[in-house]
Amino acid sequence: MNNILSLAERVRNGELRSLAKAITLVESYKAGDRSSADKLVSELLPYSGCSIRIGISGIPGVGKSTFIESFGMYLVNLGYRIAVLAIDPSSQQSGGAILGDKTRMEKLAGQSNVFIRPSPSRGALGGVACRTREAILLCEAAGYNIVIVETVGTGQSEISVSSMVDFFLLMKIPGTGDELQGIKRGVMEVADGIVINKADGENLVSANLARQQIENALRILAPRSAQWHVPVLLCSALKEEGLDSVWEMIKDYVDLMKSSGDFSIKRQSQSVDWMWAVVYESIRDIFVNDPHISLQMQTIKSAVLEGQMSAHSAANKLMSIIQSD
Repeated sequence: MNNILSLAERVRNGELRSLAKAITLVESYKAGDRSSADKLVSELLPYSGCSIRIGISGIPGVGKSTFIESFGMYLVNLGYRIAVLAIDPSSQQSGGAILGDKTRMEKLAGQSNVFIRPSPSRGALGGVACRTREAILLCEAAGYNIVIVETVGTGQSEISVSSMVDFFLLMKIPGTGDELQGIKRGVMEVADGIVINKADGENLVSANLARQQIENALRILAPRSAQWHVPVLLCSALKEEGLDSVWEMIKDYVDLMKSSGDFSIKRQSQSVDWMWAVVYESIRDIFVNDPHISLQMQTIKSAVLEGQMSAHSAANKLMSIIQSD
């Protein structure tokens, strides 16, 4: 316990190595580390919650890393301390992150007030790592007042990031036809703001057309809040243009949500979502890690594969095994 208290104190003092060690601990899948990680999170929980949490998503090639570096440098120059949790696709063999965002954000990574942490998604749905919520909390306890979560990509499963951030930013690029996907329900419905990147030079005409198409599409979708209409902005991360407008948009949203009381309500709802996420993961771990249950699970799985048992009956059987144990 003393080691955990010491680590928590070093995290609160803003020691980068200790913060990295703490996140490694909460990301660990070792059975012995789970109890220590829970104690660490509980110890630091009272010192969390003071940041603006921003989720950023977009298709591969949209320029998320370039945008985060330019946007992060803009915020650093305003005096903010920035933590970037960049979720990388996982190596199927090692489970480690394979892209390494520190190598793609060299300028930002060199800033003393910036912490960048690439984390493996380990195949988790939602485009975020299993322990992203805990990592956000630890970064806040270490004194970072803006936490950016970069997701793997976009799709129907990516929207879970919106359940752990204050502002969900969806990035798009002009001239790909992707803007027409705005009329489909899914990730567009959870976006608090949309930015069309690479809006410069010859792309400027198609960027304005894309903005008009997306704005038209948003009128079809029911707004998440009667107080907020999702803005569609243009920017060029490479040329560092439009970053001030993006920040003003995020600040306006946060100020509006706080003044209405919706900000704290959303945070409370997210805490409950976190609780259920842990419950679901704990149930999954029981099936995988308990030798007795795992053996029975394989037998039931074979029965499903061979058509001898329905999926619903199999699920009920597995749950009855847990309850009996």
